[in-house]
Amino acid sequence: MTAAKVILDGNQVAMDIKEKLSGRVMSLLEQGIVPCLATILVGDDPSSATYVRMKGNACKRLGIRSIRVELPENTSTDELIAAIQELNADPNVHGILLQHPVPHQIDERAAFEAISIEKDVDGVTTLGFAQNAFGFADFPSCTPEAIVAILDYYHIPIEGKHAVVIGRSPILGKPVSLMLLNKDATVTTCHSKTTNLEDIVRLGDIVVAAVGRPKFVKGDWIKPGAVVLDAGYNEGNIGDVDYADCLEKASAITPVPAGVGPVTIATLLKHTVEAAEKLADFRENS
Repeated sequence: MTAAKVILDGNQVAMDIKEKLSGRVMSLLEQGIVPCLATILVGDDPSSATYVRMKGNACKRLGIRSIRVELPENTSTDELIAAIQELNADPNVHGILLQHPVPHQIDERAAFEAISIEKDVDGVTTLGFAQNAFGFADFPSCTPEAIVAILDYYHIPIEGKHAVVIGRSPILGKPVSLMLLNKDATVTTCHSKTTNLEDIVRLGDIVVAAVGRPKFVKGDWIKPGAVVLDAGYNEGNIGDVDYADCLEKASAITPVPAGVGPVTIATLLKHTVEAAEKLADFRENS
C-alpha cells in the first residue's frame, strides 16, 4: 500500500473561488449593488453560532454585506417564517441562509420552503432540489457543489467512474448523488439501512462520506486508488472518514478540517454574488 498521492486542499480551492469573485464584487459595487447575505440563527447553539460567525467573516473579507438575524430558542415556525418573508421582501438582501438544525418545535422543512427560490443560495428548497436533479439549478446545495468543485479543481475524472455516496440527506447525500450522476458517474447511494455497506464502499472509485458519524469509514473499506471526499464535521474537528487509516489506500483525500468545509463557505459566497448579479441584469434589462 502506498500513501495518498494528493491531499485535496480545500483552502486552496476556496481561495481560487474567492479570487475569481473579487472582481465581480467590485463590478457590482460600481453599479451601486452591495451583495448581501442574511443569515438566520434560531437559539443559542454554540456550534451554529460559530458557523454563522465564520460565514459573516468570510463575507466581510470579500466585500459582501452580512446581516445576522438572531431569534430566541422558543421561536415558533410561524415567527421564523415571518422573519424569512421579511427578508424575501427586502430588495437589498440577495441570499438567505437558515442555519440548521433549528430547535425541535420548528418545522424546518416549512421554514426552508418559505425562502424565495431567487434567494435560496444554500440550495435547501424542494424547488431548488428539483432544479438540481434536472441539472439547471442556479444554486445547488453548497456542500455538494463544493465536493464537485474540488474534483474539478484537481482534474479528477467523474465520467464513467463509480461513485459511492454514504448519506441521503436532502441537502447533502441526495443532491451530491444527483450532481455526480449528471456528470456521468454511476452512483450508489448508501444509508443507515444499507446491508453489506463495507462491500459496497469497496467498489467506489469516488467515495463521498456524509453520514455524520466520526471516523465511520475505515481504511479497509477503501478500494486502492479511490478518491475519498469527507463531508463530515464532528466534535473535535473530526470527519466521517478515519483519515489516517484511509490515507494508506486512497489516491486522493480531503482532510478535516481544511477540506470540504472552506469550499462550502466559498460556494455560499459565490451564490450570493450570482444572486446579486441577477438583480443587476434585471435592472439593466428592465
